[in-house]
Amino acid sequence: MADMRGKRKHKTLSANEIDKIVVAQADDDAAWEKPVRVRRAKPAPLSLPSELALRAAFVARLHRETNVNDWLKRIIQERIDLEEAAFAGLKRDLAEKNGA
Repeated sequence: MADMRGKRKHKTLSANEIDKIVVAQADDDAAWEKPVRVRRAKPAPLSLPSELALRAAFVARLHRETNVNDWLKRIIQERIDLEEAAFAGLKRDLAEKNGA
């Protein structure tokens, strides 16, 4: 026979309700779990073909960058920022087009 006891659904709290609970329990050590330790993620290795690595080193020197890795990180970050901005603009344009 099926279990007829219904599962209780937890009420979803608003951000304001959560804030009130946190403030009320802030000084009560018993209300908190033990601290969680989080380790920083290890950087992912990136391999480049030798020809591309040589070209990157050359361009990094042109930009007076002493460390090719630092230059590559900066260039990749700039490119990602550009791509995200372009994507956000396209998404906004589509929303305006579909909403109008």
